[in-house]
Amino acid sequence: MSFRDRVGSLFKGREEFDLTEGSIGKPLFYLSLPIVVTNLLQTAYNLADTFWLGRYSTEALAAISFAFPMVFLLISLGMGISVAGSVLVAQYTGAGEEREAEYAASQTVGFAVIGSLLLGAVGYLLVDDFLALMGASDAVLPGATAYMQVISAGLVFMFGFFVFIALMRGYGDTITPMLVMAGSVGINIVLDPFLIFGWWVFPEMGIEGAAVATVFSRALALVVGLWIMFAGRRGVKIRLSEMLPEMNYARRLVRIGAPASVEGTGRALSINALLFIVAMFPDTVVAAYGIGTRVFSVVFLPAIAVARGVETMTGQNIGAGNPDRAEQAADLAAKTLFGILALVGVVTWFTAGAIASVFSPDPEVVAVSAEFLRYVAFSFGFIGVMRAYTGSFRGAGKTLTAAAISVLMLGVIRLPVAWFAVGPYGETGIWMAFAVSNVAGALIAYAWYRRGTWREGDLTEPDVVDNDAIPDDGVVTDD
Repeated sequence: MSFRDRVGSLFKGREEFDLTEGSIGKPLFYLSLPIVVTNLLQTAYNLADTFWLGRYSTEALAAISFAFPMVFLLISLGMGISVAGSVLVAQYTGAGEEREAEYAASQTVGFAVIGSLLLGAVGYLLVDDFLALMGASDAVLPGATAYMQVISAGLVFMFGFFVFIALMRGYGDTITPMLVMAGSVGINIVLDPFLIFGWWVFPEMGIEGAAVATVFSRALALVVGLWIMFAGRRGVKIRLSEMLPEMNYARRLVRIGAPASVEGTGRALSINALLFIVAMFPDTVVAAYGIGTRVFSVVFLPAIAVARGVETMTGQNIGAGNPDRAEQAADLAAKTLFGILALVGVVTWFTAGAIASVFSPDPEVVAVSAEFLRYVAFSFGFIGVMRAYTGSFRGAGKTLTAAAISVLMLGVIRLPVAWFAVGPYGETGIWMAFAVSNVAGALIAYAWYRRGTWREGDLTEPDVVDNDAIPDDGVVTDD
């Protein structure tokens, strides 16, 4: 078998495995691996902008640092729609109700367009106020504003692509979004220097060029994604006639999706709030905090990917009336992630100094960063446990439960512990807060999951659109 064949065998489409029958480990692996690659590609997407803008000017690099939190906030506010669509598609697919899955996907796309246009308009109008609140200097503010205005104007393309990924994942296809993402990242990386520096026939646009490259590549990815879903030959099918928003269905999307938006927004706000505590310390501590959080974002990529896989497996098995299999998938994911990430934590503890030195040549920054990494390293496995069970909650439609666990972990435990611990322990108190909240989050998620209330999360009951209202020709009629 050639190397290409070996690599290809790692990626299997939904037609090659059944999420509701047979073994659990293999389909969960085949679901999660493409998500890991997709997340790595997303990281490459962000690094490309940072790489080229860092070579353009210091002000441009600082401007992108201020713009990213606002982009994350806008996406977090709207992510509930994509989560709701993914969960509904997963449960209807598991129940064998293909037409209902198609209708749910079509409605999700329709509401996503409206929601992203509204969020984009708000972001465009409030960008100056937000960046000023974040403390952008006079030298940085114009560039950051220009970047965010372009992003806000093209938010419908960026958010639309995330919805495409979510709907395909709910159906059980994570390979197609990975391939589309790869093409989008490649286009962005190629376009960046041409638009930023004004190479060839393009005008020099600076930081605004990076935003244009991002929006353009996302728009192309969305066009490809829509073509795939309209064709319906791979993944879930959507219909233009069913994309017109139906207000009764809006209530269902809001009920499922609003807690997911709260979870994402709360996570974004808590990260920014913790920065206020970190900012009380010298620049070496601030730099160490930045290094540590970036390392964690890479370490936890497998946990995030597996959690998405568990979300899909739980959704499809709940829809198929098989909650025991959903529980087995969540338990297997929790045990596997705990073991893998605990091992990564041990390696990180021993190599913390070497890891930190990759990011900074300053011995003091390296020393503080290594301390941060060592304090958190032994809690890595607990993050895997929490992610596995909150993913299962979301798949069962219990998005409010997943949001509550996230808020408890970040807002009720991590922030207060950090605030009170910095008094007697200095910056070490912040590192302790990470470790304590990671362990507490896992214990809360596990205990809540064992209550079993998620088993009642069947969303396929026709409480919004009657099955008879969706005929085979795809036209929704009145009852």
